[in-house]
Amino acid sequence: MDVRQLEYFLAIVDHGGFNRAATALYVSQPALSQAVQSLERDLGSSLFHRIGRRAVLTEAGRALIEPARAAVRSLQTARARVAAVEELRTGRLDVAAMPSQAVEPLTTMIRSFSDRFPGVSVVIKAAFTARDVVEMVRTGAAELGLLATAGPLPEKEVTVHPVGRQRFVLVAAPDGPFPDKDRVACEELSGHRLIVGQSGTGMRAYVDGLSERGVEFAIAAETEHRVSLLPLVLAGVGVAVVTEAWRGMAEQAGARVLDIEPESSLDIALVSRGELSPAAQQFIACAVR
Repeated sequence: MDVRQLEYFLAIVDHGGFNRAATALYVSQPALSQAVQSLERDLGSSLFHRIGRRAVLTEAGRALIEPARAAVRSLQTARARVAAVEELRTGRLDVAAMPSQAVEPLTTMIRSFSDRFPGVSVVIKAAFTARDVVEMVRTGAAELGLLATAGPLPEKEVTVHPVGRQRFVLVAAPDGPFPDKDRVACEELSGHRLIVGQSGTGMRAYVDGLSERGVEFAIAAETEHRVSLLPLVLAGVGVAVVTEAWRGMAEQAGARVLDIEPESSLDIALVSRGELSPAAQQFIACAVR
């Protein structure tokens, strides 16, 4: 007797007959029948009464159901545990991330995860908006998503794992506006030229909010390519409102980073959907601890 025979037996029970079970298992009906006959020989008892095309459980068959399910569950658990060990030795994890969050905190998350599981490759997939991230996770294009939002987190479609907040800051060229300041009131952006991202991003929502509050400014450039923000700022095209994730990189590039008052921030979260792989579970554990 082997577990495969028990799985075939349970499939016949669950699907109500040999034909449906064979279809569900992707095996031929003769092969299924032979496996059950072999099981019956091993047990020394018939498990089904064959009545035409119907298969009716015998008393022995009914008695086998519970121990058969226990045996199959035990094997599945053993396989899952072995697979979990192997998955964390090698493999890959797909993470969809918005551009700013791909700078930080994703860098720190991957460093922490890779220190513990160096054999697992993290594949970063580009998503421009929080909606893009949720859609990629929902459809399975990525197992995890990292997003930022100024509004409610999208808890209806995905499972949300909060990881923190990022405040907005202003990035300016070394010889640009506000030369002697380390912070600026949002109203002081009136009359300046701004470099902005596309609609749907938290950074763009903040700038649009300023306009609604009566802060008048000119949009010098709108870009979907977030890597162009710093070069445009350093070239003197305008200033840019970004999240704190950019501070270190901007200062290293020679730009000035100013806090904006009053403070405003985005909520940062990892999102997932359904049963997670061991790698995804450990990545979340590294990120939110």
